[in-house]
Amino acid sequence: MAVLSEKPWCGARTATDADAGPQSRLTLGIAGIGAWTQGAPDWPSLGARLRGESGWREDAPVKPAAGMLPPGERRRAPDSVLLAAEVAGQACTAARREPAGLPCVFASTHGELSITDYMCATLASAPHELSPTKFHKSVHNAPAGYWTIAAQCTAGSSAVTGYHASFGAGLLEAAALALADGTPVLFAAYDVASCGPLAEMTRTTRAFGAALVLSPGGTALPQLSIAMRDSGAPVTPAPACVAELAKDNPLTAHALALLAALAGAASPCLTLPAASGLMLGMEIRA
Repeated sequence: MAVLSEKPWCGARTATDADAGPQSRLTLGIAGIGAWTQGAPDWPSLGARLRGESGWREDAPVKPAAGMLPPGERRRAPDSVLLAAEVAGQACTAARREPAGLPCVFASTHGELSITDYMCATLASAPHELSPTKFHKSVHNAPAGYWTIAAQCTAGSSAVTGYHASFGAGLLEAAALALADGTPVLFAAYDVASCGPLAEMTRTTRAFGAALVLSPGGTALPQLSIAMRDSGAPVTPAPACVAELAKDNPLTAHALALLAALAGAASPCLTLPAASGLMLGMEIRA
């Protein structure tokens, strides 16, 4: 059952908020956070960077460890699977939750771009040589599949994409699931670097992933309050200290805007897109 907040939206309400009333506000606890990008391989490192307490770590690993995956799977898994598994594992550890029992939602703008590039090139030149194994790893729900098998998770899993609104779309899906079913939900969002001709269109230069374990009831701290709003509200930008990382991928930029609020490095009030014409007005309460 959803926990409803009577507190006005960050001290101000739009006409849309007033019409919707407090019943449209979703309140959840954030029980665990995970993050990975080159130079900040975990949430403490990225939180410190967002607060201006440190720079990018020069000693950080160049690839996600993805310790939840068996060694054989780690060697064969594509970058998107490693990235998603790493941040999901971090969030579950921070939340002290066994991943086997957590429903999960995975969100990505583009999925596994390197394999998509390979398939496009192979289909154009030698279609009969297309690898079934690589095709299997190219599908959008591959990270969710790898995760649920490695974690022995028998709860439901979803793979979400919404182009430039993918982060908000996945977050809304996970929040709604947690409140509707009264259970914690793992949400992981990720995008890998572009390659080949697709790089001219996607322009993603650095891999980034983030994950949250959302708890229904809003008893855990910090708390996240979400209200649906129309498309008139401006999108909250990522902080200037990570502008270089955020500039070429909206999912990264939107995730960093939320993480900056969670780190205490930005306003606790923010607005992010969840679909065409739908925005999420959010407030963080520490």
